[in-house]
Amino acid sequence: MKQFILGFPPDSNGFIRLSGGDYHYLVRVRRLAPGENFPCLLPSGEEVLVQVLSVDGGVLTGKSLPFGRPEKRCQSPVPPIILFQALPKGDKMDLIVRQAAEGAVSEIVPFASEFSVPKTKSAGRIQRWERIIREARQQSGSRVPTRVLPPLDIDGLFTYWDELQGRHPGALGIFFHQIPLEKASLHGYLGKGPEIVALAVGPEGGFSSGEAALFLAAGFKPLTIGDTVLRTETAALYGAAAIRTILLESNSWLQKPL
Repeated sequence: MKQFILGFPPDSNGFIRLSGGDYHYLVRVRRLAPGENFPCLLPSGEEVLVQVLSVDGGVLTGKSLPFGRPEKRCQSPVPPIILFQALPKGDKMDLIVRQAAEGAVSEIVPFASEFSVPKTKSAGRIQRWERIIREARQQSGSRVPTRVLPPLDIDGLFTYWDELQGRHPGALGIFFHQIPLEKASLHGYLGKGPEIVALAVGPEGGFSSGEAALFLAAGFKPLTIGDTVLRTETAALYGAAAIRTILLESNSWLQKPL
């Protein structure tokens, strides 16, 4: 466990009390006992150590201690990355959500596209995805507070994109497409210093020609990965990782010809 994510701050005396699923995870799964410490990320972004005082009656009582770095965790050095993910078959979305949270994606926006199989909303999916995100961040230590939105239809997706552009005029939209539509590189797209990067990934079968036209009309840039055809869950991870790596290393390549 890289960190435990606490959903509420300690009380005025620095004590926390955890029960239910949190108690089970820390005491039954992680086997924490009185006197041991575990790293904890507070809602404010501050990182502390929590010393376990007791584990009686199904309640873990702990005391927050300075972690040696009293400042808040630093802001991510790259702009937020938003994943517009077309809903795939079966439970693949669970894997995509987990990998996106581990990869420090800021926001996951599921949507139903023309080739998406699931067309109806399933009760409890958002709660499950939020639980997966928390588990993934605790395991990976991601400093980015990933959030997931309720699934949208295609019209709702472009409405949301318009709202994002209104708040962030420097937003960059990229969509994976199986047919080369423009001779441009990912470095070229990212070299202009985007304020936010939105990556759109289709379901099994990709985007239809009509959907590709909608993305282009909305200002998205098309991207094709050579002659390789990726599964949708692989494309989401591949694309987000490539974008984040390029942005993290921008100082080493930005001044060079692309």
